[in-house]
Amino acid sequence: MKKRKVIVRTLLLGIFTVLICLGFIPLFKNLNFGLDLQGGFEVLYQVKPIDGSKITSEKMTATYKSMSKRIDLLGVSEPEIIVEGNDKIRVKLAGVTDQETARSQLSTVASLSFRDTDDNLLMTSDVLRAGGAKVTTDNSGNPAVLLSIRDKDKFFEVTNSIKDYEKNMIVIWLDFDETSDSFSAEQMYCGTDESNCLSAATVSQGFASDVIIQGSFTQEEAQNLVDLINSGSLPTKLTEISSKTVGASFGDATLEKTFWAGVIGIVGIIIFLLLLYHFAGFLSAVSILLYTFFVFLVFWIVGGVLTLPGIAALVLGIGMAVDANVIMYARIKEELYKGKSLPMAFKLGSKASFKTILDSNLTTLLVAIIMFIFGESSVKGFATMLIITIAVTMFTMVFITRQLLKLFVKTNFFNHHLNFFIRVREEECKEVTQKETKKDKSFDFLKLGRFFILFSCVILITGMIFLGTKGLHLGIDYQAGSSIHINTDQKISNNTLRSELKSLDLDVVTIEKQNDEKAIRVRNILGHEKIEEVSNYFEEKYQAKVNIEVVSNIVKQELVKNAIFSILLSLIGIIIYVSFRFRFSYGVGAVVSLLHDALMMIAVFTITQLEVSVMFIAAILAIIGYSINNTIVMFDRIRENMKKEDRRKMKKEALRELTNQSIGQMLLRTVYTSITTLLPVLALIFLGSKEIFGFNIAMLVGLISGTYSSIFIATMVWYHIEKRKLGKDEKPKKVYQDDLEEKTIHGIND
Repeated sequence: MKKRKVIVRTLLLGIFTVLICLGFIPLFKNLNFGLDLQGGFEVLYQVKPIDGSKITSEKMTATYKSMSKRIDLLGVSEPEIIVEGNDKIRVKLAGVTDQETARSQLSTVASLSFRDTDDNLLMTSDVLRAGGAKVTTDNSGNPAVLLSIRDKDKFFEVTNSIKDYEKNMIVIWLDFDETSDSFSAEQMYCGTDESNCLSAATVSQGFASDVIIQGSFTQEEAQNLVDLINSGSLPTKLTEISSKTVGASFGDATLEKTFWAGVIGIVGIIIFLLLLYHFAGFLSAVSILLYTFFVFLVFWIVGGVLTLPGIAALVLGIGMAVDANVIMYARIKEELYKGKSLPMAFKLGSKASFKTILDSNLTTLLVAIIMFIFGESSVKGFATMLIITIAVTMFTMVFITRQLLKLFVKTNFFNHHLNFFIRVREEECKEVTQKETKKDKSFDFLKLGRFFILFSCVILITGMIFLGTKGLHLGIDYQAGSSIHINTDQKISNNTLRSELKSLDLDVVTIEKQNDEKAIRVRNILGHEKIEEVSNYFEEKYQAKVNIEVVSNIVKQELVKNAIFSILLSLIGIIIYVSFRFRFSYGVGAVVSLLHDALMMIAVFTITQLEVSVMFIAAILAIIGYSINNTIVMFDRIRENMKKEDRRKMKKEALRELTNQSIGQMLLRTVYTSITTLLPVLALIFLGSKEIFGFNIAMLVGLISGTYSSIFIATMVWYHIEKRKLGKDEKPKKVYQDDLEEKTIHGIND
């Protein structure tokens, strides 16, 4: 009967898994892909005043609304318009074909005009105070639009004349096009997104003061009209300060490579879990598929645009999500080794693992939020996906996996098949119990940690030498200038390229070969006309696919400032959180470990001269989030073991033994977690797109460094701080005889 229950539930779970896999097909078809996965272009504009005024949030909102309306006319299906900082707007147009028309349409200042019903021009936006339109209410308390009039004489002259027309209406237009716009044709659509006609108001008298446009407005409609009117009267201009062009063929190839690398990475994790945990590993595999499906589903629901950094965050998130299962399974196995039955081991192990999983994910979430707030576009994409993966992890890998385990534990079939269920043999339980009874001295991991510290010191010192002699190989993001990637079947020597680039008046910094591409960096900050000229030259002469990215000095300075601020803020946030949840000594140990990981990544990139781009900073922040995850789990075990000891009576030898014992208990879990995270990263390195190659190498270095730093460096720092505090802890609370008697009475009654 028990066996039959297991077979039936396994078959049902198998069918459910197949349905999940089939569910990916329609989901992928409806996902929005960024320009790095389907081609297109990205422009970052700085909004500048032309009348000496300050850029306010209202002016930025109005400019945003104006650009949104202009992009609607381009027919781009899923544009991204992002306000960055106080005076910048980033526009991403994935899949756009006519880039020059799009650029021209976006950068032209919005034009507001007042016309009669026959489309004759009556007034321009000069009659209004720039950005002076506001939402107000009419006499009945309904939403209305207030126009602040600057040239009252002109406004009176026009309105006084219009009141006597047969059709006494003033029509307000944004970007009126004489060749296609007409009030007679668009009257029904006036005030909607389908028309440049913003409003048509009846004029009953001449006005020489501010006026109110009233009608059946909702609050939202009134605000939208205000923003659009202001956008056509704003004394601002848009200056292009960076851009990135990605050919459609680049995007298609990138998407295919990254997709298969991700699939292979996930398959690798599933195989590893099956080998490691047998049937429980199969349940985790189902959870991983569910987890991946839910991440994409949430991403689709919130209208996210999937980019390369987003996929990298998803793959990293899968490795980190598996950690929740590894922690829970480790706890269950510990209880089994203590002689507990499977149902009891499951109950105790699930409960004991929850706090650890919660703490480790909250610290990673903290870093992800900091990335989202201070990161630029691609880093924000990475952070968004990371935040989603953390939320889904807590639901899928904790709640759903727990329910699946409970479903099969309740059959009682696995009570005497522990090896098949979670790879625990009964003889192992006896051996562990005997070892616990003997209490053999633990392996001295703290002593071993000295070798890892020595290894890190060698790498860091070598990195400092290279930093002083060669410096970091800074990418276009941190140097300003332009990056040109040329992909062609024809062979072009570097000397030929230099000559041709010189003829195009470009100052070449470097020419590198990257797989089948030539990666060129020039000091020139190319404008859109020059971008078109360079692209056309290489496309026509070499039938090449050209990808161009431009970064100005303004953007470079912002990125450098935000990168440093993000890392420092992450470290401060972590030390506060860990100190609050644990003790200050734990927080110090965690931050020293994280600083070590960040410096190791910088040192390796300095030695190898790999390019440092914006995504390298994202990798450092991701490793900070990942490494603190490992460190929290290690510290949680140390804290748990410390609760069993009396700090006041504890000797240095006992503290050292407790630290070594804690490391030994968590060593395999840390290694397993690192392997599950390394598998997808390795798949992306060898099979994924070159665009995130540097990011994945940084992740590889950080994962290796973060693994041994959380085991040895964080714990060693904690140990040396706590060693000095032994016997100096707070005095024990006095226990009065009355309390003892009361407790004794309660004990007897129980």
